Amino acid sequence: MLSSSHRCPPHLCCTKQKDQFDNLEKHTQWGIDVLEKYIKFVKERTEIELSYAKQLRNLSKKYQPKKNSKEEEEYRYTSTRAFLATLNEMNDYAGQHEVISENMTSLIIGELTRYVQELKQERKSHFHDGRKAQQHIETCWKQLEASKRRFERDCKEADRAQQYFEKMDADINVTKADVEKARQQAQLRHQMAEDSKAEYSSTLQKFNSEQHDHYYTHIPNIFQKIQEMEERRIVRIGESMKTFADVDRQVIPIIGKCLDEITKAAESVDHKNDSQMVIEAFKSGFEPPGDVDFEDFTQPMKRTVSETSLSNSRGDGKYEPKFGGKSKGKLWPFIKKNKGAGPEDFSNLPPEQRRKKLQQKVDELNKDIQKEMDQRDALTKMKDVYIKNPQMGDAASVDHRLSELEQNIEKLRLEVQKFEGWLAEVEGRLPTRTEQARRQSGLYEAQNTSAVNSCAQDRESSPDGSYTEEQSQETEMKVPATDFDDEFDDEEPLPTIGTCKALYTFEGQNEGTISVAEGEMLYVIEEDKGDGWTRIRRNEDEEGYVPTSYVEVYLDKNAKDVYKSLQKISE
Repeated sequence: MLSSSHRCPPHLCCTKQKDQFDNLEKHTQWGIDVLEKYIKFVKERTEIELSYAKQLRNLSKKYQPKKNSKEEEEYRYTSTRAFLATLNEMNDYAGQHEVISENMTSLIIGELTRYVQELKQERKSHFHDGRKAQQHIETCWKQLEASKRRFERDCKEADRAQQYFEKMDADINVTKADVEKARQQAQLRHQMAEDSKAEYSSTLQKFNSEQHDHYYTHIPNIFQKIQEMEERRIVRIGESMKTFADVDRQVIPIIGKCLDEITKAAESVDHKNDSQMVIEAFKSGFEPPGDVDFEDFTQPMKRTVSETSLSNSRGDGKYEPKFGGKSKGKLWPFIKKNKGAGPEDFSNLPPEQRRKKLQQKVDELNKDIQKEMDQRDALTKMKDVYIKNPQMGDAASVDHRLSELEQNIEKLRLEVQKFEGWLAEVEGRLPTRTEQARRQSGLYEAQNTSAVNSCAQDRESSPDGSYTEEQSQETEMKVPATDFDDEFDDEEPLPTIGTCKALYTFEGQNEGTISVAEGEMLYVIEEDKGDGWTRIRRNEDEEGYVPTSYVEVYLDKNAKDVYKSLQKISE
């Protein structure tokens, strides 16, 4: 019990007791404030967990590949699949932080909030009982004090009345009646004093009893209840802190699994497999070119314009001009690609890539046929049921749909036959090494496109505007007249139409280009046709293309007019 060890007057005990109640009231209120502060702390933690989980989910979503996009195709590699697995695991990782927030909200915030309300009510009840007991003992004390003062006053009045009676009785001049009156008054005061004494004695006994109960029963019980309440609060906040740690600990195994999966995905990255996939995706099916034939310049010969043409050189084995020491026919890097949709037979692709595309198309068509056949079979079964049980439906109602499905299947089968024909053509006619020397560079990029026709007409001087190439004895491939042929047949050397100065050094590493040094003066034999390349000549044996932006061109007006006239004649 919170009281002094030495005895003190009752009214001082009440004062000290009141001070103890005030101290306990402040302390228990502080305990509730601590509890509410902890609730606020946990609530802010849950908000942080939710915010973190949301940011993780947004991050995972941000880097997820978009459906039906080129980016989705890139996820066939093991490295990108591992990254995708990491994104998915991060999404699950974020979910565990949401679990932390949910568990803390329900197990800590919700429980402690209810407990604080109950604690406030219990605390209010205990201090109300304490104040009530304190007021009761103070009232008993006041009653005792009043009874004591009344007894004291009556005793004094009785003494005065006795003294007055004795004085009157000794005075011979006082009448007997006055003496009798004084005697009766003294007796009355004595009786009143006796009554006050009895009342004071009774009140004192009652107060002592109440005081004993107050200090040894009521107040200790109240203090005990307050102490138990405070201890429960302390235990509760300790349990909540333990729950705080347990909530985190419960998700650690799952988070560990997420991290294990990320590690597993990282270990699944196979650089050899990815490299092979790149090779399979981009290999063209072309073979490397053959050896360049030796050209013997030791024998004197007289060359004319017609003799140095490609058509004559092919026929009689005479000198064939080269561009910068490279094959003159390798002009494929400068052919404009068709920016629209490619041809239906994928003839704009290299043989290997074309084969893959055609096979993929055949597989897709076969899947579509299977779907249509499944629908047809289902409708056929439904029709049989309707025929056997007319009450379930009209069998004729599905005839129209069956007819549509049959037509669709027939169309798809024709499509399959068409693509299988192209596929068989590709698989049976892949280029051999002998003809690959002429086809390795971009024949497929410009097939069946208007850009190729335009570029071919601009850069070839063949009268019919078409290209010819030798057929391989081992394998024969038919190429439409619109295809770009690497060989320039019947081409005569172009006349000079001006000069140019190299503004920058250019390393002509691609087929058909020529290397130039900064400041070098060269001859222009063909203007830029809009593709960003100008055809130039260094000497009789070195010709090729350079980027137009790398040279400053000085055209000879008369030579240019003659050049245009020759072009019209050739057309």
